[in-house]
Amino acid sequence: MGDATVTTLDGRKAAVPDPVAADPGQGLLPRLRTPRRPRFWFEILLIAVSYWTYSLVRNAVPEQKAEALRNADWIWQAEHALGIAVEESVNQAVNSATWLIIGMNYYYATLHFVVTLGVLVWLYRRHPGRYGATRLVLFATTAVALVGYYLYPLAPPRLMNGGDFIDTVMVHQTWGSMASGDLKHMSNQYAAMPSMHIGWSVWCGLTIFALATIPWVRVLGLLYPALTLVVIVATANHFWLDAVGGVLCLAFGFAVAGVWYGRQPYALPQVVPARL
Repeated sequence: MGDATVTTLDGRKAAVPDPVAADPGQGLLPRLRTPRRPRFWFEILLIAVSYWTYSLVRNAVPEQKAEALRNADWIWQAEHALGIAVEESVNQAVNSATWLIIGMNYYYATLHFVVTLGVLVWLYRRHPGRYGATRLVLFATTAVALVGYYLYPLAPPRLMNGGDFIDTVMVHQTWGSMASGDLKHMSNQYAAMPSMHIGWSVWCGLTIFALATIPWVRVLGLLYPALTLVVIVATANHFWLDAVGGVLCLAFGFAVAGVWYGRQPYALPQVVPARL
């Protein structure tokens, strides 16, 4: 989006500055709120430090097992009351197809990170003007999720007492889940609410749908969070309501970005001036 032009009384055209362009005379805060082309080294460092901090804080939240199990029972009863408590049936049905559930185990363990990083790289290269704001959505979403982990410890379905859920990673001995097997001691077992698999995948899906120009790629963007929802339920890692929590966190992230930049990320200019 470039500068608009207007015709003056003498017939000459004059440029009208883009409203998101920074005025060199502005203060620090207005300059920070103005979209700028991201720096590669800074983004790599920021993402690495942010994910390390997220993992550290998430895993530092006390594993309140008794409360987490009580909350899981409450969620399960609430879903029964709502008529949506079908996770156990989905888990058992998909587990009966070995090739399918193994694929879902690897999907759960890998695409959560691979697709999210891929979308960030794509934004950095093709939509630098929207990169900072869209990244802010992701970071704000993740930050508020940490509050949820602290305030509402929740056991995943596979750890519930008295249920028939199947821990598909344990049963099929697939690698990659930080919540099962030998790796479970490195991860908080009771941080299922909200689901960041859903928060991040819906972020990816909306970003691809809003900014991609190839129709089939836009369709894939919408299918990705839908398939992720099936996977988190089939592998007994989350309840449906955990997914709702993830979407609410994402809504908070978009609200933060909208307030900070004055408009939603996808409405910002695709290309912006380089940083001085």
